[in-house]
Amino acid sequence: MDIPAMRASFARAGAHGDQVPLWFYSHLFLTHPETRDMFPVSMAHQRDRLFAALGEVMARVDDLEALVPILQQLGRDHRKFGAVAAHYPAVGASLLTTLEHFDEEWDDALAASWAEAYGLIAEVMIGAADQASDQPPFWTAEVVAHERRTIDVAVLHVQPTQPLGYLPGQAVSLESDRRPRLWRWYSPANAPRADGLLEFHVKARAGGPVSSALVRQAQVGDALRLGPPVGHLALDPDSDRDLLLVAGGTGLAPMKALVDQVARHGPARRVDLFVGARTADDFYDRADLRRLEQEHSWLTVTCAVSQEKSSSVEHGDIGDVVLRHGPWTSRDAYVSGNPPMVEDTVTRLHQHGVPMARIRTEVFAASRPSPTVDGKVTE
Repeated sequence: MDIPAMRASFARAGAHGDQVPLWFYSHLFLTHPETRDMFPVSMAHQRDRLFAALGEVMARVDDLEALVPILQQLGRDHRKFGAVAAHYPAVGASLLTTLEHFDEEWDDALAASWAEAYGLIAEVMIGAADQASDQPPFWTAEVVAHERRTIDVAVLHVQPTQPLGYLPGQAVSLESDRRPRLWRWYSPANAPRADGLLEFHVKARAGGPVSSALVRQAQVGDALRLGPPVGHLALDPDSDRDLLLVAGGTGLAPMKALVDQVARHGPARRVDLFVGARTADDFYDRADLRRLEQEHSWLTVTCAVSQEKSSSVEHGDIGDVVLRHGPWTSRDAYVSGNPPMVEDTVTRLHQHGVPMARIRTEVFAASRPSPTVDGKVTE
C-alpha cells in the first residue's frame, strides 16, 4: 500500500465537502438497496460520519498498534446496526467508486492500494464481530425514571432486560424508539449494580435530535436499545493512588461512576472531584453530590463557576480552580467535558507536574464521529 498516496487521494476527495458522502450513500443505496434499512430515515446527521471515521483511520493507518483496536471496536459495535460480513464488499465497492469519482489523479495503483487497505480493514472488523457473537448486538432496556433537572438536562434511570457488563467510566451508545436508528453515546453515572440499573445524564443540544428527545419527550416506559460499552476512562487496575477527578457539564456522569466504583469496590483512597459550570444554575446534580460527600469521608467535592463572580461557589475556569487546590503530582487524574475544557485542564495539570501517563480524558463533543478511542458523541 502507498500510504502517502492514499492520504493525498483522501484529501483531494475531501476537498469536495458534502458532495462526497452524498455520492457515496447514493451509490451504496442504488447498488445495494438492502443496506438502506441500516440507516435512519433522515441522513442529515449521518452523512458525514463514515468519512469522518475514515479520516481517523487514515490518520493511524501506519500505526497498527493504535489502529487495530479502533477497527475491532467498530466491528463489534456495528453489529447493532445489523451489519454482517456480506455488507462489507458492498461498502468497499461504493467507497472506491466515490474516491475515484472525486479524485482527478486516480489511477490503477491508487485503486490497488485502496482495495488492499479496505480489505484489511474489513477483515479486522469482521473478525472482531465474529469473536463477539456470543454477546447480543445490543441490549433492550426501559426508562424507569425520568427527572428533568434543568431546562435542558435530564437524568434517566434505565433498566436493561438482561445484564450489561461495563467498566465505570466507559460509555454505551443509546437508541430510542423516538429517534429510530440514530445512536448516540452516553456514559453511565454509576458503577455496575446488582439490579443492573443505569443512570444517564443527558443535555439537550441545538440540532441534537436524540438528546433533545431524551430530555424533552422521553417518558417512563419508553423502550431503548443500548450498544456494547466502549472507552478507556476506567480506573487503572494496577494503581491505588489517590484520584483527581475534573468534570464539566454532563462530563460529570463518568466521574460519578468512578466515585461509585471506589465506594463499592475500593481500594481505599482520597478522591477530589471538581465540577465546573458557567453559572450556578447549571449544577444540575448538586444535591446528589452533597449526599455523596456526606456519605464518604474520603471524598471532597468542589464546584466552580466561570461566569458568575457573585456566586457562593468558587469562581474561575475549572483548570485554574483545580490548580489552586493542588499540588496534584501524586494523583491519577481523570478529566471529562467539552474539548476546550479538557485540553486546557490537561495542559495545566501536565505543566503542574502530573505525568501525561497518569492523565486520562473523555471528550464530550457533538462534532466528533462515533465511535472513537478517546471521545464520543453526546450531542
